[in-house]
Amino acid sequence: MNIIAIIDYGMSNLSSVEKATKYVAPNDSVVVTSSPREIDNADKVIFPGQGAAKNCMESIYDKNLDKIIKKNSKEKPFLGICMGMQVLMSYSEENSGTNCLDIFEGKVKKFKTRKDTKIKIPHMGWNKVSKKNDHPIWYKIKDESYFYFVHSYFIDPIDKSTVIGETKYGDIFSSVIARDNIVAIQGHPEKSSDTGLQFLKNFIGI
Repeated sequence: MNIIAIIDYGMSNLSSVEKATKYVAPNDSVVVTSSPREIDNADKVIFPGQGAAKNCMESIYDKNLDKIIKKNSKEKPFLGICMGMQVLMSYSEENSGTNCLDIFEGKVKKFKTRKDTKIKIPHMGWNKVSKKNDHPIWYKIKDESYFYFVHSYFIDPIDKSTVIGETKYGDIFSSVIARDNIVAIQGHPEKSSDTGLQFLKNFIGI
């Protein structure tokens, strides 16, 4: 039996993530925790989040979770979801500029409307993810499958080889990245029906 830690840093309603994870991993122990010790003792880590980048980073520092997140992102299967993906970057434009965890080099940028691409912000609802590279996270998931999104900012990693999924919303943005043991997705797999459950199941199987 594996222990799966869902990091609680006070910036997300974690019930849907917890429920979906327990559904796809019924034989594992799923723990929602802000304890560095419990996170460090887990076999796999899920890092969700929502809200503003500055508040998220302040909460991470207040709970002394920055070092344990960086450490565990190097050592075990690690899944970032939504804001838990964005703060893996070096820097966010949100809140007049916010330094993030710098696990991936790159920026978080705000969607912008142009005359030729009138889009609503936030990007909210179902949208396709196009596969860019093979990865175990895509097992039994078709190319251009739909995931559920709610966000006003998107990531722009420097190393484009880490991008394994892209989504078009006005322009094309990086919606899924992976490197070594880390996978991160801008969408919400826990809210993305059978496709999202398969995504979580694939992460548990890595």
